[in-house]
Amino acid sequence: MSSDLQLYSTGLPDVISTSLNVVFCGINPGMRSAAVGLHFANRSNRFWRVLHLAGFTARQLEPEEAPLLLDYGCGITSAVDRPTVSATDLCRADYIAARPFFERKIAKYRPRYLAFLGKPACSVFLNQRDLSWGLQRAALGGSVAWVLPNPSGLNRAFTIGMLTNAYRELFEAAVLGHQ
Repeated sequence: MSSDLQLYSTGLPDVISTSLNVVFCGINPGMRSAAVGLHFANRSNRFWRVLHLAGFTARQLEPEEAPLLLDYGCGITSAVDRPTVSATDLCRADYIAARPFFERKIAKYRPRYLAFLGKPACSVFLNQRDLSWGLQRAALGGSVAWVLPNPSGLNRAFTIGMLTNAYRELFEAAVLGHQ
């Protein structure tokens, strides 16, 4: 990882580089992730399992193995650095304040796809109120925007199967080239 990431983030370290197919954008770190310094570290978070089931990784990675995502053409960042118990603890002002730094980061690294894990950040960053799941018409920093359901264990509206199907659609578009 590049040492200049500190210019962008005071939260969890980004797992990012140039020439990536997908950068997954979490809303913000949960308290467990912030405490241990690892993305999606809460045992109830389904990110690592779903990423594997959707085809992005050959096996289910552990949070401490996040840098291995780069070998799969993927990365991770957060929209907002401030950790909270729940993403619903964030307000619109948190996203607005984070937007300039986030936009510069994405413009610098230019992943092919930017996958927002949930709608709140994407809505503010793309300035669109009504978003659908999946591919978005607008881009951010030269990256195609995509919205996926949040894999947080607090988000029980989506089963593992539903999450896997949604993430697999992105995998097919970004990695396999199917649209």
